[in-house]
Amino acid sequence: MQYRTLSNGVELPMVGYGTFQIRDAVQCEQCVLQAVETGYRLFDTAASYENEAAVGAALRSSGVPREELFLITKLWVQDAGYDGTLKAFDRSLKKLGLGHIDLYLIHQPFGDYYGAWRAMERLYREGAVRAIGVSNFTPERLVDLCMNQEIRPMVNQIEVHPFFQQNTALRVMEDYGVVPQAWGPFSEAQKDIFHHKTLAKIAGRHGKTTAQVILRWHLQRNISAIPKTVHRERMIENLNVFDFELTGKEMESIAGMDIGHSEIIDHHCFSTARQLNSVKIHA
Repeated sequence: MQYRTLSNGVELPMVGYGTFQIRDAVQCEQCVLQAVETGYRLFDTAASYENEAAVGAALRSSGVPREELFLITKLWVQDAGYDGTLKAFDRSLKKLGLGHIDLYLIHQPFGDYYGAWRAMERLYREGAVRAIGVSNFTPERLVDLCMNQEIRPMVNQIEVHPFFQQNTALRVMEDYGVVPQAWGPFSEAQKDIFHHKTLAKIAGRHGKTTAQVILRWHLQRNISAIPKTVHRERMIENLNVFDFELTGKEMESIAGMDIGHSEIIDHHCFSTARQLNSVKIHA
């Protein structure tokens, strides 16, 4: 496994296991346990995924020492604000049952995320969490947060894949010492990405799959990635990306796939703000 060092010295694994949309508790526990057995040590969940308890149960029963695990969870929009964040953190901590959280993220750039950030700074100073960050923050929102708070986000988890390469966002993150992490590294299979001619040709040259080429592309851009799968063979495949390297020409070929915008979600759009603010995950 390769790691990227966060601004506070914490080591972030470069490939993790995502649990988005694995809401069935039994299936989620089974998948997380399989991922642990495969060799994963970074696990990504969120309050809004409604599977924190299952993720925690699997990791507790895995037999892997807590210090070897890296756990990410996220604060939902409904709980943004200073007091709401402290309460939401306690709920997540109890559901997970793992003593502490390694990385706590503001899930969306909506609601009172400034109040939420102040609460997260408090949690960080108190040692309840090893690192704090954000998710889905566009460059302008990230810069504004960085310039108006005492502690800068250590991670920004955003949509990154060959069709939406986020070059401007990555440059801004580098300027402010924020480490990028990719959700949806396979573009949620849009545009038939696993059979794309450019990727298939590169995969053939290396004796790898297109999925492995995509993850390798992320690694060579210094982006941590959290692919999600419920299939054991894919878990193994997604970790087997450290024994080859893409050439400069291959990286350039993939760069040519960028369409410059998301076809999954637009965080600049008013309807996205309205939709996400309307989602309630508890009474």
